[in-house]
Amino acid sequence: MKINKLLLFLLLAASALPLCAQSVKWISTTETVQWQARKKLKETFTTGPADVEIETGTTLQTMDGFGTCFNELGWTSLSMLRDKDRKSIFRELFKPNYGANFTICRMPVAANDFSIAWYSFNETEGDFAMKNFSIAQDMKTLVPFIKSALSYNPSLKLWASPWSPPSWMKYNKHYALKSSPYNDLQPSLQGNGISDMFIQQDRYFEAYALYFEKFIKSYREQKITISMVMPQNEFVAAQIFPSCTWTAAGLGKFIGYLAPKMNALDVDVFFGTMNSSNDKFVDTLMQNPAISKYIKGVGLQWAGKDAIGALHQKYPELPLYQTEQECGDGKNNWTYCCYTWELMKQYLGNGAKAYMYWNTSLKQGGTSTWGWQQNSLVSVDTVSKTYKYNYEYYLLKHLSHYVKPGAKRLQTQGRFNNLLAFVNPDKSIAIIAQNDSNQEKAIAIKVHNKLIHPLLEPNSFNTLVVQAP
Repeated sequence: MKINKLLLFLLLAASALPLCAQSVKWISTTETVQWQARKKLKETFTTGPADVEIETGTTLQTMDGFGTCFNELGWTSLSMLRDKDRKSIFRELFKPNYGANFTICRMPVAANDFSIAWYSFNETEGDFAMKNFSIAQDMKTLVPFIKSALSYNPSLKLWASPWSPPSWMKYNKHYALKSSPYNDLQPSLQGNGISDMFIQQDRYFEAYALYFEKFIKSYREQKITISMVMPQNEFVAAQIFPSCTWTAAGLGKFIGYLAPKMNALDVDVFFGTMNSSNDKFVDTLMQNPAISKYIKGVGLQWAGKDAIGALHQKYPELPLYQTEQECGDGKNNWTYCCYTWELMKQYLGNGAKAYMYWNTSLKQGGTSTWGWQQNSLVSVDTVSKTYKYNYEYYLLKHLSHYVKPGAKRLQTQGRFNNLLAFVNPDKSIAIIAQNDSNQEKAIAIKVHNKLIHPLLEPNSFNTLVVQAP
């Protein structure tokens, strides 16, 4: 009897002792210190209560990856740096398992709002056969930008969307919103009462589908593979920069012409990018069997964050991508970094399989050709020819470095919910948590049969990677 009591005492005592082997990696970022390896993490075997439990048996969406966007001002800013610095940035962003570990990225089809100026691949009016199609402008900027990334990660996945078709394919014959005859269009957008700016005629649909086909083939000639397209960036936004509004029905008609050509090239078609909170836009296509058969997923950005939850519930098997992170004001401050975390939780917590940042690099201040200041992962000082990584870069890296393609998001439960958790293909578990208070926060995280006890720094982001048991 005494022996049994002694054995029980020893077992209970052992369960409260720290584990001998450190099986958890911990990285933290604060406003003052970024990407710091933390030690002295207490781990104990236990079956007791926790602030949050990672439900390792309840998996949710499978991740396709994280990434950024290639645009012209990203390349021109990086081109101002010394060659060794530019190479260091590409290595950090794209080399597998090294830095940010980006695996899926976006690019425009011709000009976007962070291009040097407006251009399309064919501004010859009436050239329905696309005889004058050319990616000459891209050869100066986007092609070397993308090839630099591919040199570090040849498996990088690329997808593309246009901001505007050639101007002659639009009713207003302009790359953006022109005051006439669309002077009443912008106010009507407030209620999603949008119009099709693209000319709704068969020969224009056919020519535009051919335009996409030539775009895919021209890039393949440059050894760049684009695996997916979306037919229009922000189709409910009429802007002063390249843009084109469409109704969902109008986009559906175009997809009927576009998808067969893309399927023949083994290129998927997503619906998007959707910058509206109205999830019924997607219903217009998904409830039409002639079009829904072509839709492989949906891309959402900006106000789309308020539609993703309803879409994921309504179409749980439909892949959903976050396609552009909201872009800030060029200040790249800690406050916006914390807002970015809220965006990540909203998208990833509601089924997004991929998350894309917007500007990879910009000159300090981040001003576009059309006068809009935006944030970027990297800022370039044009005077000293130096660069720095901004706060949002480190936050994105907290996920992109440790959450691998094929990882599955995990359900969590408990009173502490300011976190995301994923299980990787190698069975390691990545937990990303924020302490948004001005005080240290001690939490107990239950994973498998152990408790992890990190003491989170004030106003910090943390990644804890638990190795497979």
